Amino acid sequence: MPLLRNTMTMAIGLAGAASLSQAPEFAQQYRQRLGGALQELSQVVADFDADAARNGMSRAEALALHLRSPENLFRDRGTRMQRTIERQEVLEGQAAWFASLPPAARPLAIARGYDSALLDGLWRDYEPGLPLTPQGALWAAAGFGLGAVLVILLTMPYQRWRRRRRLAREMRERAAMQEKLSQQRGGESRSAARP
Repeated sequence: MPLLRNTMTMAIGLAGAASLSQAPEFAQQYRQRLGGALQELSQVVADFDADAARNGMSRAEALALHLRSPENLFRDRGTRMQRTIERQEVLEGQAAWFASLPPAARPLAIARGYDSALLDGLWRDYEPGLPLTPQGALWAAAGFGLGAVLVILLTMPYQRWRRRRRLAREMRERAAMQEKLSQQRGGESRSAARP
């Protein structure tokens, strides 16, 4: 059974290593998408701000004008622009968070918060790659360790059961051996007692 456990540990450890080694590449691709989205949103917001300024208004005044409009089209456009500005602010915060982290910790930035549209697109288009960076090696080692720990934790109850079963069998064999020895000694003492 140790061979099976060791094989399982190696296989699941390698699967964990292969999986988690992709984390830095996944984070890098998310970061690239984040940069592209920010570039596009910044252009849309800059165009809106320029239109507002050309008409002698601030961004807030232009948004308020759209939101108060009796026309549905303009109210909807104002609501959409407001969401666009909010999304830009959120993505700028994510980009700043990414930039502040060391490369090995960047996959954790996605766990902290992500844009669902960006992440959905990334999941759809993601293609695994061979990680050749120190960060990929670090995440691969973490994946291997987590996989190995998982196997150990899952097989621990079985190992305890096997150990108890082996100890019980050894105790029965020892008791049977002692019984046999005591019977032999009893038989020898009776034969020695006969003249």
